[in-house]
Amino acid sequence: MNPLALSLQPTSNHHILPIKGQGVFLLRASSPCSFHICDPSHVQGLHIAFENHSVSVKDVSSGQPYIDITNKHGLSSKPGAYHWFSLDAQNQRLLAGIGEPRFETVHYRFSGIPKQFLEALAVLSHTNLEPIKLLRDPITKSVPLRVKPTNELSMDDVASGQVLPKANLAIVAQKLYDCISGKQFVLNDPSFPQFSEAIENSIRDPSGWCYQRLQQKASEFSKDKPNPLETYLRITLGHANGESPGVPYVMEIWPPGHYSPIHSHANAHAIIRVLHGIINVSLYPFLCQDKDGIRPFGKADFVQDEITWISPTLNQTHKLLNQSATETCVTIQCYCYGGKDRLHYDFFDYVDSDGNQQQYEPDSDMDFVEFKKLMKAEFSALSSSVSL
Repeated sequence: MNPLALSLQPTSNHHILPIKGQGVFLLRASSPCSFHICDPSHVQGLHIAFENHSVSVKDVSSGQPYIDITNKHGLSSKPGAYHWFSLDAQNQRLLAGIGEPRFETVHYRFSGIPKQFLEALAVLSHTNLEPIKLLRDPITKSVPLRVKPTNELSMDDVASGQVLPKANLAIVAQKLYDCISGKQFVLNDPSFPQFSEAIENSIRDPSGWCYQRLQQKASEFSKDKPNPLETYLRITLGHANGESPGVPYVMEIWPPGHYSPIHSHANAHAIIRVLHGIINVSLYPFLCQDKDGIRPFGKADFVQDEITWISPTLNQTHKLLNQSATETCVTIQCYCYGGKDRLHYDFFDYVDSDGNQQQYEPDSDMDFVEFKKLMKAEFSALSSSVSL
């Protein structure tokens, strides 16, 4: 799923909503700021102010305030933060939040404004802020993390909102999903049914390639503070083709207790499938360049064959962790830039142990074909030694 978005020029302070009475405005500001959403005549509308400790909204013509008495948060002082405001005439609701525009990051809400009034609002204007983008559709519900194909969807799935139908992914994400979701796309295939066992052995054995490579990567995300647990292996399938940050298909190997730094994904689409074990995903509202960091707004475990997703707007910033004490996790990640992406940023930004934002250029520890051959050789050698 990727909300239909209109990128905004920082030099313009006047924008037309894609659809009257609805949309989400994403903005960045370092000091208190305000903007208006009005009807075409600029007679009726809303004045929205993001203050240091609150969000205030009032009627432009009458001055009537729309107060959320529970709202205690305004602008975030955390570096990397951005904010959003959702206008929803259909449900007569206003929302505001920090970071990714979604229910989990809301800190201001107000309901009950007349629908006819909100439906007339069509023009957004501002002065002292940086506009990021306009989303066509308002924030109305939580967006599921698990994806299911049509032939597995039940009426209960749709009614409960616990899973995302594959058809609701962006077109580019649907293509990625189709490439890695098939029944034959498995780790332990008939050509090497002991593949996962061989990987486990290679991680445990000090002479194994996986063990040694993981040791070499202990300083990958923090040059001055090696951390052997903040490591994982990237086994690439195919070659970089200019459509993704690095090689588009990557098998990632997560030994027990290992994890990634908190990182973002170059505003790319991505699909992640668990091939073996369980992976824990922590989601963050934005990439915070601060040693104290921020708390995740959500966490979820994904087991073998479950699939989750990333879009340029949602699920962009996360941390992956294998919480198991005994079992390695293996995932397949695939990435692709959106069709309108003309930047093609080649890095995954991450936060190091000192709270500094760094760039990670997605690389490869080994090609998949060569890796599979190596694991077969290691497994065969180990089996032979055991039988002696």
